[in-house]
Amino acid sequence: MKTADPTMARAINDRLALDLLLERGPLTAPQLRALTGLSRPTVSDLIERLRDAGLIEAAGESGADRRGPNARLYGLVADRAHVAGVNLRRDAFHVSVADITGNELGVVSRRLPDDPDLVALIAQAIAEAGGGRVPHTVVLGTPGLIHPRTGLVNDSGVHGWRPDLGPALRGRLDSRVILENEVNLSAIAEHRGGVAVGRDDFALLWIDDGVGAAIVLDGRLRRGASGGAGEVALLRFGGEDFCCLMEAEIARDLGPEALADRIVQSVFVLVAVLDPGLVVLGGGIGRRGGDHLAGLVAERLAAISPAATEIRPSAVEGDTILRGAVLTALDLARDDVFG
Repeated sequence: MKTADPTMARAINDRLALDLLLERGPLTAPQLRALTGLSRPTVSDLIERLRDAGLIEAAGESGADRRGPNARLYGLVADRAHVAGVNLRRDAFHVSVADITGNELGVVSRRLPDDPDLVALIAQAIAEAGGGRVPHTVVLGTPGLIHPRTGLVNDSGVHGWRPDLGPALRGRLDSRVILENEVNLSAIAEHRGGVAVGRDDFALLWIDDGVGAAIVLDGRLRRGASGGAGEVALLRFGGEDFCCLMEAEIARDLGPEALADRIVQSVFVLVAVLDPGLVVLGGGIGRRGGDHLAGLVAERLAAISPAATEIRPSAVEGDTILRGAVLTALDLARDDVFG
């Protein structure tokens, strides 16, 4: 078995220490030694290296409430890099900017006019939310199919849509810009901080101003060959598209029983093909239905499917698409900045 050379070993140790500081906040050198199992000289070298790189800084002292010398605390340099998440709706968009520790710096929401300059409006909102800071990475969630290799997006129905939105925004901001399907980002948020935490397999059914699904298998988001994985809106039941059966205005007027009767049709398809073990009801309608709607769907599913499947409403508060966008941007920025 090939062992790590000194350069790789240092890189692994540095990332281990940085991840611990992300998870636990400022730590002393003795605490880093205890948590990593590294020797005193190795941790001393590591701290010096990370300080020289501008990644960590002194953050006070510990032990002020006891006798004896205090130990210096080291924490991440929060301003080392910034990220932006964007939730692009058909008639509005929402922006959140965070530092590399994940601390939110600002949020901005804008309505979209009929024929907007999307690039200019989004760039201005990011600058406003971040106080003029240039983000390292921007992740933008949008309706539509996004090809996983080319990044091309089909017509999303967004006011002022342009197929080159990603490259144009990248040129305007001088930042890395990633476009991702909105429902996929909602699933990432659910996986990291909702009912799907710790689950390797699950599907999220989005029921809101649009209909779609996201699929996570073996702990990985699955997009499909052309970005179309989870497009349950295209399914047809009784001669009608599922997206038409679940239009927001129609779904809001349905009682819980009738709504569950419609939802279970697409849930059964997901379960029959993927056997995810968990289906999360997301989006405004899915989340508002709560445990009652989820229970009704589960009862109907159990009557037609032999695969044991848990049905749960989304547990992520606030804008799940925006949350997923920021989390994805943070992962990408940290991998680049931290190594």
